[in-house]
Amino acid sequence: MSDVAPQERRQELASRLAQVEARIGAACNAAGRDRAAVTLVVVTKFFPVTDLELLAGLGVGDVGESRDQEAAAKVAELAEATRRALHLHFIGQVQSRKAGSVARYADTVHSLDRTKVVAALDRGAATAGRRVQALVQVSLDEDPGRGGVRPQDVRRLADEVAQASCLDLRGVMAVAPLGADPAQAFARLQEVAADVRADHPQADWISAGMSGDLEDAVAHGATHLRVGTAILGSRPLLR
Repeated sequence: MSDVAPQERRQELASRLAQVEARIGAACNAAGRDRAAVTLVVVTKFFPVTDLELLAGLGVGDVGESRDQEAAAKVAELAEATRRALHLHFIGQVQSRKAGSVARYADTVHSLDRTKVVAALDRGAATAGRRVQALVQVSLDEDPGRGGVRPQDVRRLADEVAQASCLDLRGVMAVAPLGADPAQAFARLQEVAADVRADHPQADWISAGMSGDLEDAVAHGATHLRVGTAILGSRPLLR
């Protein structure tokens, strides 16, 4: 987005953000939910650090990244005041060898799906002297390429996260299967989330819904929406 003037880009982001906020508000009204119970996480992966700064200036408090190298570099570039204003969500698959790095800057990690990754993130958080909020990623289509643990194994992994010394179990996350009805997928996730909450009442977050299906996610109890394209536009070409 380097060819777009900062003020023009700010106006574009403000307009797109307002449109998404209107969609979320309408979805909450339709579901009989309080808008304050739903957090918008603006997914900024592949976009420059200047967009994070503009979003923070527009009042965005939560942003999401999915690649460790990119996210770490952006955090290092952010002004200290901007970094303090932002809650950084790591939403991509976590490699155990990168978990220590992720633990140094991520406030919440949405994508824990293996014992090895839970242990590595916990060690990284301990080394960094931080506590990291964590969600278990649920596979709703059992596609290994998209990450996630099978629904029947979620409670076991949730127990492991809850027992970790420097992780706080906050709930579950999922991505709707490609080509499937997102409403059905999110209804299943809502059931899995209820099972986890039965053992861990504090784990009341449901991270679900993106630009194309956020209304279905809100209708099925999502507390966190991960929206990128609808706010930032099409992804820039990778360098």
